[in-house]
Formats: sequence, structure tokens, C-alpha cells
Amino acid sequence: MLSDPIAAIATPPGRSGVALIRLSGSDIHAVASSVLRPFRIEPFRTARLAEASHPSSGEPLDRVLYVTYRAPHSYTGEDAVEISTHGGLLVPAEVLGATLAAGARLAGPGEFTRRALANGKLDLLQAEAVADLVGATAPAQRRAALGQLDRGLSRRIGELRQHLLDLESLLSYEIDFPDEDAGRVSEERVQGSTAALETQLATLLRTSGEGERLREGALVVIAGRPNTGKSSLFNALLGTERAIVTAMPGTTRDAVEAPVTCDGFPFRLIDTAGLGESEDVVERMGVEVSHRYLRAADLVIFCVEAGRAVTDDERGFVRRLATQVVMVRTKLDLLDGRGECDTGDVAVSAMTGEGLDVLRATLARRAFTTLAARGDVETVVTRERHRAALEEALNEVRAFREARHDGLDAVVAATHLRTAATALEDLVGVVTPDEVLDRVFASFCVGK
Repeated sequence: MLSDPIAAIATPPGRSGVALIRLSGSDIHAVASSVLRPFRIEPFRTARLAEASHPSSGEPLDRVLYVTYRAPHSYTGEDAVEISTHGGLLVPAEVLGATLAAGARLAGPGEFTRRALANGKLDLLQAEAVADLVGATAPAQRRAALGQLDRGLSRRIGELRQHLLDLESLLSYEIDFPDEDAGRVSEERVQGSTAALETQLATLLRTSGEGERLREGALVVIAGRPNTGKSSLFNALLGTERAIVTAMPGTTRDAVEAPVTCDGFPFRLIDTAGLGESEDVVERMGVEVSHRYLRAADLVIFCVEAGRAVTDDERGFVRRLATQVVMVRTKLDLLDGRGECDTGDVAVSAMTGEGLDVLRATLARRAFTTLAARGDVETVVTRERHRAALEEALNEVRAFREARHDGLDAVVAATHLRTAATALEDLVGVVTPDEVLDRVFASFCVGK
């Protein structure tokens, strides 16, 4: 891992009161001293005032605050400096340019966090949590990312790895001293420990469905016949006029997607074209798009106007869907006592807002059953990479159990435990190939 001096702007571009420039690496204090006057390394972690100027021309650029850090007591574990400039587009860019002219290079995406990983300040799960925290749009995502950053998932993985090592140790006597009178390790003890480990791995793995939905946002598709109030409901849930709403059927001819938070959980809401037959070519294409989204949905909101009976075609369509369906009776404000909704349906009015809170709670409860029931976010598996590693570990533990059952030599059976432990070690980044790290950090911002 390189330790050459790097620099980057860590705050978004645009008008603001303050911008932050991060510097880290070997000789970074010397780089900073070429740009900041006066500059003092000590005392560390103390904000001091200085003038930032270009190291070649001496042209003043800004009045700034800076803080110095000594390795390993910094975010990256290296010597570091953080410079707070005035915000905007010009000033931060010019001060950053001055640090580059003084000998630093521009940091790559996520390079500060990657150095923190290399220097033992974070493990790989914590590094991913940093990206998840930056990208959080819903409170539940924030809580999950903070829990992972606080080593919640890392501790669970560590406990599972230790369980594997304990199981390996049960076989060590049998492997190292095969001719002793004691013979094989008690099979009851080995199988009991194996069963417990399988259960723990499977339990954590079962969180991956909700966990990945938590990170990406649950995909919810609003469907129904034309002119049943789908776009009005879409806009009402968003709190903004995003989809076009008219009294004419078939207004929506393509899928419209937008993020929304319901009861603290993230959703990707899709408004689709009305389902049914049409002679309009564009409208038929929109219906085909609707069906593609329906096949990928985590949850479907099926709209039927309040007071109207659900047709046999609609009931058949709902039965054929391969995902959960929330039946929503729309246009409740127009009902005026002329009919009743079926038991279990959610009745809403996009015009008055009646029933929307109930619908939001229902969506959260259906898409995030376990997490919503707990009232907080438990330790969950949030990425496909996590799920794949846990699946590998679980499969190897099962293979070990079968090997013992078949009476295979302890040395052969133990290789499955070693492979399972390696999968968990890769998960937390004990030894991780560069190409895996490149994929993880490719999504990071420059400056993080």
C-alpha cells in the first residue's frame, strides 16, 4: 500500500460556508508547511489560523483553519492535515492545487479509507459501512451503517470464525496423535458443535434479503387498471408532483421511479402504466415495461377505486403475481358512503392524505418484517459480497458434517473447516485480493 502524500477536497462542490481539504501520507506535514503560513506541527489535534498561499508564486489564496495529526492517531493511521477553507468552487480548488504543487498527489476514490484499512484502523466491513453511511437516505440505513461501523457485524463474524477455530481444535488431537488409545474425538461433541455453527451461520444469512433491501431500497411497484389513481398515489407518497395526473386513462406510458422513505425505511417507488388491453402502440409498450418491473418487485401496491368491486380479472392478476401484494383502495374522498372496502385492504385518499400513514407503515412492515418488528435495526448482512461469503462458509460446514458422517479421515474433513474460516476472514478483509478492494472502493467519493 502506498504511503505517498495525497490530498483531496472532502466536501461537495458548490456554495457553502466551509470546505474541507484532507491531506495524508509520508512528509505531508512538509507539504502543508509549503502552503500554510505560519505552520506548526504541534500541538496535534488543535485548530490554528493560517494564510494559505501558492508555494511557487506566494499568491495569497485564503485564510484557513488547519489541524495536524501524527500517525497512527488519525483517520488513515498516517500523518495527516485537515484544512478548512471558505466554501465555493474557486477557493477550495485553488488551495487543493497549491497542495498538489507542493508535492502531494490527488487522492483516488476512497483512498483515505483504503489506507485506514491497510493500517488497521478499520476492517473491510467497517470500510463498507463508511460508504453506506455517506449514501444513507433513510434513518434505518443510517442506523444499520453506524452499527456496522461500530463493528456489530464484524463481531458476529469474529464469533463465527472463533467457533470454527474451536471446532478445528477438537480435531487436532485426532490429527496429531492418530495412534493414541483415546482414538477419535467424541462424535457427539463434534456434531453438536457443528450443528450449532450451522444454525448461527444460517441465522445470519437469513438477514441478507432484508439487509440488501435496506441498503438498496425495497422496490415497490404501483399497479392497477388505468385511471385508478396510481399516479396520484405515487405523488402523494413522494410529497411532490412527479408523475403527470389527468382524468384521461393511459396518461402514464412509462415507468417513473423515485426514492421515498416510509416509517424510516428506504423504498424505490415505481409508477407504472395501467394494466389492460390497448390499441395504442406506445401504451402497449408501457404495459410491457410494467410487467418487467412487476417481476422484479419486492412488493406490489395494487390499486382499485374505493367503492368498486374487484373484478375476477383483477383477482386473477393478483394471484398470479410472485410477490407480496398490498391491496389499496384509492380515491377514498370520493366514496361518500356509497360502498365499503374489503377487510384487509388499505384505503387512502391522495387528495386529503387520509390513510397514507397506514399505507407507509404497512409497506415498512411487509418489506422489512423482521427489522420493523424489532423497532430498530439488528445486525444484518447488507451486501451480496457478505451473502456469498456466508453461503460458502455454511456449505463448507455442511460438507464437514457429511465428511464426518461418512467416516472420512480427520485431516480431509478438517479442510472444509479451514475453507469456511478463510471465507469469513475474506469477509472482514484479513487477506483480501486487490481486485476485491478495487471493487469495494470504486463507489467511494474522492476525499473519503
